Amino acid sequence: MKAKYCKDSRVIRTTRVFPNEVNNHNTLFGGSLMNHLDQVASTSAARHSRMDCVTASTDSIDFLYPIKTTDSVSFESYVTWTRRTSMEVFVKIIAEDLKSGDRRIAANALLTFVALDQYKSPTPVPLVIPETEEEIKLHETAPERAKRRMERKEKWEYLVGFLTTTEPWDQYIP
Repeated sequence: MKAKYCKDSRVIRTTRVFPNEVNNHNTLFGGSLMNHLDQVASTSAARHSRMDCVTASTDSIDFLYPIKTTDSVSFESYVTWTRRTSMEVFVKIIAEDLKSGDRRIAANALLTFVALDQYKSPTPVPLVIPETEEEIKLHETAPERAKRRMERKEKWEYLVGFLTTTEPWDQYIP
């Protein structure tokens, strides 16, 4: 399987922030931002693998600066690193004040996707070739993030054994 460049999976979506997307602070709802970033990230994963993909995890979303109704917001995503069947996708969220033109990184996120074959089973994906300084740094630091991701997953798998599915009002608490 031939390796692909990060730029081959790059997706950019730019939109305005409208009043129906803001919270009581008049800034973009976090959930609205997450919806956009999952969409661009899944498109990057599909471009890289040329397969159906599912979100395996949203590793992190860091909100750095509020996004206001006077801003446009750009979501830039690309695959930074792969394992056998999974892809790490980085999403950079850039807010731009539409009057002044000032741009700032308002948030960033890392998500993991798994490529699926026609039987909905995980299937191998191409390796990634980074080129820019940003891509190289994200690629070099990905194995450590993957290790932490696996450790976190193992801890959650353990804790799930203690979680209940009963309705809170049906639980007897002595």
